[in-house]
Amino acid sequence: MLGTGRRGDRAAAPAAEALRLVKVTKTYGTAENAVRALDGVTLGLSRGTFTAVMGPSGSGKSTLLQCAAGLDRPDGGIVSVDGTELTGGGEAELTRFRRGRVGFVFQEYNLLDTLTVAQNTVLPLKLAGRRVDRRRVREVLDSVGLGDRLGHRPDQLSGGQRQRVAIARALVAEPRLVFADEPTGALDTRSARQVLLLLQDAVRVHGRTVVMVTHDPVAASYADSVLFLADGRLAGRMDGPRPDAVAERLAHLGDDVPSGV
Repeated sequence: MLGTGRRGDRAAAPAAEALRLVKVTKTYGTAENAVRALDGVTLGLSRGTFTAVMGPSGSGKSTLLQCAAGLDRPDGGIVSVDGTELTGGGEAELTRFRRGRVGFVFQEYNLLDTLTVAQNTVLPLKLAGRRVDRRRVREVLDSVGLGDRLGHRPDQLSGGQRQRVAIARALVAEPRLVFADEPTGALDTRSARQVLLLLQDAVRVHGRTVVMVTHDPVAASYADSVLFLADGRLAGRMDGPRPDAVAERLAHLGDDVPSGV
């Protein structure tokens, strides 16, 4: 059974926090081939915030997102999402939790080519056995500028339009948290800006919490704050990020890695 966030008061996420990690570790491989992807990461993110996670290749940022979203299980530590501890219970229970509380946006869109825009958007609701509110679906697709593309299939859309379908799909179930992994990595500058503004709106207009992994300082500047990772550990935080300041900080990651933020 998934935890309620109450057991062991020090581990529980405060009411205002959407996400809390406590001493989370994750290692891949064994013996001399072992790679410590996460090394005792502790952090808390408030509800209704937009956070970018940055670091060099191999820093652990994608592993952090996967463990925080319940897509992968850490070796140790505690992950709490929306006050619920993601420990114990089986994979089926964890899957149900993700479908109800968490949305995902990936670099490669993960759309089904045989489904229309509308059908791809409602897929999470169908999988969760939830009622589909057609008016709500239309509102979400209108909000991402795709109200006139409901019957189109992915191969009839541009890259930016496909990513906007992915965002609509992530939002239609009204999740508490949205995790985005390099959502602008395959897009041109104009499309990337549209996607980032949609993620901002998810936070500022709809009150979602967004956690975005990115390598791009310009993309990170759309977030409220940036968390930096190096060698599986938190290496700093920047509020109100600017592209030049983010790029400068990235250039010096690992110079002095603290134990937490």
